[in-house]
Formats: sequence, C-alpha cells, structure tokens
Amino acid sequence: MQSWSSTKVVGRLAAAGLALFASLATAQAAVPVYGYEIKHSYPHDPQAFTQGLLFQNGILYESTGLNGRSSVRKVALETGKVLQKTDIPAQFFGEGITAVGNVIIGLTWTSQTGFIFDSETLQLKQTFSYPGEGWALATDGERLYMSDGTAYIRVLDPKTMQQTRRIRVTADGEPVTQINELEWVEGQIYANIWQTDKIARIDPFSGRVMGWIDLSGLAAKAGIESGSDNVLNGIAYDSAKRRLFVTGKLWPKLFEIELKRK
Repeated sequence: MQSWSSTKVVGRLAAAGLALFASLATAQAAVPVYGYEIKHSYPHDPQAFTQGLLFQNGILYESTGLNGRSSVRKVALETGKVLQKTDIPAQFFGEGITAVGNVIIGLTWTSQTGFIFDSETLQLKQTFSYPGEGWALATDGERLYMSDGTAYIRVLDPKTMQQTRRIRVTADGEPVTQINELEWVEGQIYANIWQTDKIARIDPFSGRVMGWIDLSGLAAKAGIESGSDNVLNGIAYDSAKRRLFVTGKLWPKLFEIELKRK
C-alpha cells in the first residue's frame, strides 16, 4: 500500500505528464505556417483584374473580372504578353477558371452562369447554370472544386456540373470564409483568402486547413500600395516542374515562389 506522500508524488508526476501530453497535443495540432522565397518575377498585365489562374502545357491561362472587362486569355509566362483572348459579355463579371480535358470552365460572380471554352481556341462552346455565387474553380483531374465565398467548397461532377458533395473548411475547428481563387497542388487545395495575404492549404476530404502560406510583403514587391483594393488573387501550379505561381488583381508582376516553413 502506498503512503500518502508517495501517492502525492505519483499524483504530481501524473499531472505533469498530462500537462506535457496536452502541450505536445497542442503543438501537434497547431497549423503550420509557411513563408516564401521569390524564385522569379515575371511581367503581368496591370489592367488584368485577375480572378483565375492556371498553368497547362507551358501556357498560363488567366480569367479577369469586372463588368465590361472580363475575359479568358492565354498568356506567355516569360513576357506577360496576352497571346489570345476571348471577352466575356459585359453583363457578366468573370470569376475563376480551371481546365478539364480540352476545355476551360469558367464562372461568373452573381449571374449564376458558367462558360465552357475550347482550350485551344478559347471559343465559347456552351453555358451552364448553378445556384448562388461563383468565385473560383480547381480540379484534381476527376472532380471540380468550386468556391462561393462561404466556408464551403462545392464538389462538382465535370460532366454534368452538378454538385456531389460539399466540404466545410475549418482551421482549429473554426469555419474559414472568404475562400477565393483555388488551385490543386499535390493532393491539397490551395485557396486565396480574399482581402488577406494568406493562402490556405486545405485537405480535400476533411476540409481542415493543413497549413497557411503567409505572403505578407509580396504586394509591396509588386509595387502595390498598402490598403489598395488590388489584393492578392491568383494561384497556378506547374506540376511538371513543381513551380508555384501567384499574383494579384491589377498587379504588374507575377511571382514564382518557393515555400519556407516558419
């Protein structure tokens, strides 16, 4: 039988062990944060109100917004030159795009109308409808992921454009809203959080934010003044060369960055 004093010591040790366990659990639960290193800087059309960005077959595809200024375009990465462009009718405010097979699929903000373009010619092939707002699109090659500004990402069947499920995005158990431009990067969904300098790295199954990318200071490096509406928006990934590109609305520069764990 233990004495009172030995029981007290054991109790203290147990309490210390529980405290250590709780501390370790908290450390493990903390969402990692990544900074960045600029690898390359490229020219970017300062008149492009960037809404969507993707890189495919050596070409940068970009969608732009604002009524009367919305378009889908092919861009030469090295020079920023617009190689080809299709304007979207002025009544539509263009939003994000993604590529599936030989088509580019694009959204509009509040019109509940989407467009499907031929990826070679950028010629409009058809339109489709969806409820609510459209902010951005990405694909894992089989499914589409659509943001609408809420804490949910819709999963769509690219053949029917019908929703099959929703992902609730959370960080530390709290919902993450203002989810904007999306990109599929090596099994995760990267998402700009509108009007912030942060990109969320989201698990496409649980919806948990697995990491934050802090791009503080990048706007200044693009020559954008603090407090401007020309916010960070646009993520593209070159899976062949594992290059990550980012830019913003009306930015004169586009950057290739490498992530650095803080």
